[in-house]
Amino acid sequence: MLFLMKTNTFHPGEVQGFVSLQREIHEALRKEHPEWIEPNGQCPMCEIYESRLVRLLALSSESEQRTAA
Repeated sequence: MLFLMKTNTFHPGEVQGFVSLQREIHEALRKEHPEWIEPNGQCPMCEIYESRLVRLLALSSESEQRTAA
């Protein structure tokens, strides 16, 4: 599952870079923690980590926008 941030503050290349990074992190988590993968192939813990990353990046982006204003 991919979580996308609001893209109106990013340039197209940045969005693609984020999506690529997100996929790499997802695959790395699955490889590092095979015990998290359920029999149906889903990985809820991976999704929790990905969601947390998106929230942290959004907070960081909001903070940067406030300081720039």
